[in-house]
Amino acid sequence: MQNNHVAPALKRTLGSFHLWGIAVGLVISGEYFGWSYGWAQAGTLGFLVTAIAVAAMYCAFIFSFTELTTSIPHAGGPFAYAHRAFGPTGGFIAGFATLIEFVFAPPAIAMAIGAYLNVQFPSIEPRWVALGAYLVFMGLNILGVGIAATFELLVTLLAIFELLVFMGVVAPGFEIANFTRGGWAGAEHFSVGALSGIFAAIPFAIWFFLAIEGASMAAEEAKDPQRTIPRAFIGGILTLTVLAIGVMFFAGGVGDWTKLSNINDPLPQAMKIIVGGSSGWLHMLVWLGLFGLIASFHGIIMGYSRQIFALARAGYLPKPLAKISARFRTPHLAILAGGVVGIAAIFSDSLIIIGGQPLTANIVTMSVFGAIVMYIISMASLFRLRRLEPELSRPFRAPFYPFAPALALVLAVVCLVAMIYYNQLLFMIFAAMMLLGYAYFRLTRHARDAAEPDSQLTLTD
Repeated sequence: MQNNHVAPALKRTLGSFHLWGIAVGLVISGEYFGWSYGWAQAGTLGFLVTAIAVAAMYCAFIFSFTELTTSIPHAGGPFAYAHRAFGPTGGFIAGFATLIEFVFAPPAIAMAIGAYLNVQFPSIEPRWVALGAYLVFMGLNILGVGIAATFELLVTLLAIFELLVFMGVVAPGFEIANFTRGGWAGAEHFSVGALSGIFAAIPFAIWFFLAIEGASMAAEEAKDPQRTIPRAFIGGILTLTVLAIGVMFFAGGVGDWTKLSNINDPLPQAMKIIVGGSSGWLHMLVWLGLFGLIASFHGIIMGYSRQIFALARAGYLPKPLAKISARFRTPHLAILAGGVVGIAAIFSDSLIIIGGQPLTANIVTMSVFGAIVMYIISMASLFRLRRLEPELSRPFRAPFYPFAPALALVLAVVCLVAMIYYNQLLFMIFAAMMLLGYAYFRLTRHARDAAEPDSQLTLTD
């Protein structure tokens, strides 16, 4: 029986290896699909510039973000840091932006899972596969964080293995001339005209790394978070950077990269160029490729549920969403709530067209908008907390402070401006969602006043 006078608490069961698996698993589907659309915008060389700049932003961000996560190990992650630095309104901005990022990414991944299986079994409707994926992995998350994190680690390891197999199989056919041919948005040489494509490709480079910060939301379930979280984050961002650059190089060097630039399955198609359509390697890639999608899908469900739980516990969302299962010690209602939104998006896919594209094609960009806003306020929180709470315990301090967080902040602002320019309608929808959330925030102050005090959300005297 839950004590009404004690704030709901999660169970600490996760070590460094589990957290690394969550950090990498949250993101690894981005190595399998989505990024190649950046080639369509910028070409291989132009997108390489974009990807390197975004990788630099993420490395600087994660090394700085880790200071916040270890200082304030809270299930709300960015929500808690911004609340502590800027008060309830700052907490709202970070919390709802993170919510948009994590609730809107899973439907797109679920549909990709459906598309993968549809290739093997054309009679299966992708939407029903996506629904099945939600039901299975929401159930797995409800059963317990230990079970969920162990499963996440296993599928993440399999997904990494498959990416390494892909690189090994296509390596004999790699030619640098294939990668560089027409690499500046179709041109052989760089010109000012290539800059437009480089900036337009930003969302697809972000897809390589999107959601790694979600591991911070497992901080309340981490054993010795001051030690385990830095290891997980730093190991995770280095793992993902190496895989992203490797996959992009090898896929682009096997043949005509333009044929891979507007499809959802660039890796199988790249491998087909080398081994043919009937090779066992190709079939293995298609089947094991599912593990990358599953790892991210499952991990992001874990992430959104902790964000919903933390916001509800603090009075930012309806209080029942903060309930914890007495049997499994997991936020079961938060897991189900995010799933309802995602399933609704899946079955609205063909009904809602934005900018000529179906809903799931746009919600990836919507998710990126949420992420970038959250990155900006997180780095601002780091600077503000350094000034307001110089004595705050910081088991891990951002290296090269203030230059690393400043680099992350500036690059995030550049990304946001570029994304607004190239996605004006979607940004207006994103802004409208944030404004609706803010209206709810202003109308529910009584819920926050009634919430149990949380020392991690307030400044120390």
